[in-house]
Amino acid sequence: MKRFLLGSVKTLAALALWCVAVFFAFSEGWLRSPVTGSPEPSAFLDASKGMVAEANPGSFAMILIEDGEIAGSQYVSRGAEVGPESRFQVASLSKWVTAWGVMKLVQDGRIDLDAPVSTYLTRWQLPDGPFDENGVTVRRLLSHTAGLGDGLGYQGFGDGEAVQTLEESLTRAADASPNAEGSTAVTAPPGEAWKYSGGGYTLLQLVIEEVTGQSFAAYMQQAVFAPLGMVDTSFDHDEASRGALAGNYALDGSAEPFRRYTAMAAAALFTSAGDMARFAMAQAPGAVNPVLDDAHRTSMRQPHGRSLGADIWGLGAMLYAPNGNGDFIVGHDGNNEPAINTAVRLDPATGDGIVVLETGAPILATRVAGEWIFWKTGNIDFLLFSMMIGTMLNWIMAGSVIIVIIALVRAWRGRRRG
Repeated sequence: MKRFLLGSVKTLAALALWCVAVFFAFSEGWLRSPVTGSPEPSAFLDASKGMVAEANPGSFAMILIEDGEIAGSQYVSRGAEVGPESRFQVASLSKWVTAWGVMKLVQDGRIDLDAPVSTYLTRWQLPDGPFDENGVTVRRLLSHTAGLGDGLGYQGFGDGEAVQTLEESLTRAADASPNAEGSTAVTAPPGEAWKYSGGGYTLLQLVIEEVTGQSFAAYMQQAVFAPLGMVDTSFDHDEASRGALAGNYALDGSAEPFRRYTAMAAAALFTSAGDMARFAMAQAPGAVNPVLDDAHRTSMRQPHGRSLGADIWGLGAMLYAPNGNGDFIVGHDGNNEPAINTAVRLDPATGDGIVVLETGAPILATRVAGEWIFWKTGNIDFLLFSMMIGTMLNWIMAGSVIIVIIALVRAWRGRRRG
């Protein structure tokens, strides 16, 4: 019995060590190499061409930024030519831009980050529930820590479909993504945990309209896009469609129109790679920024949301990985039907960044941007790590089976000798 217990303890210890070793091998990038060993932007551009060719997107636009200046670009299209002015619908990347509109109102003293959001609402209110709605603040809505349980995800409305009002969508979104609850309500104690909420940003859209007395699209144009010179960017579907639209491709290569959204703030921004590069470069060290001062931009990078033990969310900005300078690589990603994927990453300490907008491939933009972070910093960003979890679990399972088999063989041999 003593030998059996000792063997069991050793086996459990070996299993634990194996799990820890595999976790760190994946999370720290021990098993990976950067796509190029050269620090030159041209080398990364050349290396990324293989990833793009393998994914075969319908429309693809990428801009590299070094020291706050454009250092290179790449464009691919199955149809009409794509360039720096081509407008893409960028899905949840909209949220980072929306957060700037909110923070502009904070900077101007028109919104208090820590006041109950109900302070600013007359057209709609959160439904009564078991948790205190006064804990739902603008700060927590921006950081997905307000306790909302909608799980949204919006699929939008096709041509000929009636588009809901903001109030109707907040009550229950008719275009909710599959498996999303769809109603914006407090289902957990505000401030206790991070949970992604598209409904929270739709609520912020309503806050902007209530506080400014303008339509959301008009306010964002006046307060953010015009000052930054983002001439190819709009939340207005009809306005954006008058420009040069990139083709919106499904995975099977077919093209379809971009969809309309009630939830503009969460999912409906149209923009170009050139404009998103301007947006990123306006945050580089020493850049003149006519929208947000340095203090408010810095506050957006302070950690508010955590997952798997890591800081992953600030005020509207995703915190992808440490940048080695006491800050984070920041930005946002977007995914939507039929196969929209967008990603922007920025190192605020150096002004280095990447913009990737594409349709027709499900995770190409996120993958390329994740490889950019690893190339720049040697760190695995949390989205790239999420994509590797399945492979990591397979490694853990395979190694665990081997450890158990070895333990059983040793135990059998021990019994025979005994």
